[in-house]
Parts: sequence; structure tokens; C-alpha cells
Amino acid sequence: HAVPFRRKSLLWAPLMLVVASATVLSAALLAHAAGGPALSLNVAKDAVEDVGGPAAFLVGMVISGPLSEEPGWRGTAYPRMRASMGRFQVGLVLGVIWAVWHLPLFFIDGTVQNELGLATPSGVLFAVSTVPMAMLTAYAYERAGVLASIAVHFATNTTMVLLDVKEPVTQSMIIGIQGIVAVLLLAAARPASRPAATALPIADENPAPRADHTARV
Repeated sequence: HAVPFRRKSLLWAPLMLVVASATVLSAALLAHAAGGPALSLNVAKDAVEDVGGPAAFLVGMVISGPLSEEPGWRGTAYPRMRASMGRFQVGLVLGVIWAVWHLPLFFIDGTVQNELGLATPSGVLFAVSTVPMAMLTAYAYERAGVLASIAVHFATNTTMVLLDVKEPVTQSMIIGIQGIVAVLLLAAARPASRPAATALPIADENPAPRADHTARV
């Protein structure tokens, strides 16, 4: 009930997957043109082989973040917050909460966050990146439900891992491009309807007399 399936997600989910991946890829290309690291197929190949091949890599990328988080962030928290807040307000607040949610990963060996480091430019930029990501996944959720938000989350994470995005210049480009794309999409889209307030029972102005003839209070 909290995470309904929408048929149109079968069309929108693949589209949003491409859009999300394109934001990361275009940012990496712009960062390279600005003097950042070059893209390498060998890096992507190593990332896939390190976890046991393409199947294990894809399953891991789906479960590790998108599937385990989106039913909660977008499927449950987002629509309840939207009942009393605007889209951009929810994106900012939920993005900050999402950043705090990831803080423990900075202290766990073997995680991407631990490699970045908490008190580093890359670590700070990772935390900031949750805000535009929250907005982009929110747009996907409003268009086609949690399956579409999972697609955005999966595409962003997977593309970043395959491109080995760790340099601040590339992270900054991703934040900028995803932020622009998310704001434009949310601004252009028709606002999703908010849940109607629960109606309270209306007292009867002319109640019928009680059988025991006792006074009403």
C-alpha cells in the first residue's frame, strides 16, 4: 500500500535510467575537458571483475542502495512529507537526512565512502550530492512510482562506480548537472496531487432527543 506499482513505470523507468546515467557521463566528460581524470574502460572492467563478473556486479548495485533504500525514501517518506511541504523543500530536507544516513559508511572499511574520507573535499561533495539526487529521484517517483526512482538511483550509482568517480572536479560537475536537470524537470512537471486531509465528523446541529431525556452536555 505504501509503495504502489504504476504501469507507466514500465516506460518511464528505462527513460529515467538513461537520463540519470547521462548526467553522470556528461559530467565526467566535462570534467575531463576541464583538466580532470580521463575515462578508462579498464577501470570499468576491473570494477566488474572484482565482484565476480557482470551478473554479480549488477545484482550488487541493485541491492546495495536502490532496492534497499528507495521504498523507504521515496516510497514511504516522500509522499508523507509532500503532504505538508513543497517539492524543493522535501528535496532539500530529505537530501540532508539522506547524507546523514550515509555517514556510518565513512567508517566502514571497503566502502566507497571510506575511500573518499569524511574530512576531505571528495567526502564533503559526496554528502552534498545527495540533495540533487533526492530531487531527481523524487521527480522519477512522481512520474512513475518507486520503480522509476530505483532506476535513477541504480543508474547514478552504477555509472559512478564504472567511471571510478572520486575526484572533486568530477563530483562537482555531477552535482551541478544533476541539480540543473532535477530543477528543470520538477519545475516543468505538473505538481503531484497531495493527499487530502482526513475529514473530521461534523456534529449534528439539530440532534434528535435522547430516549432517556437526559440533558446533553
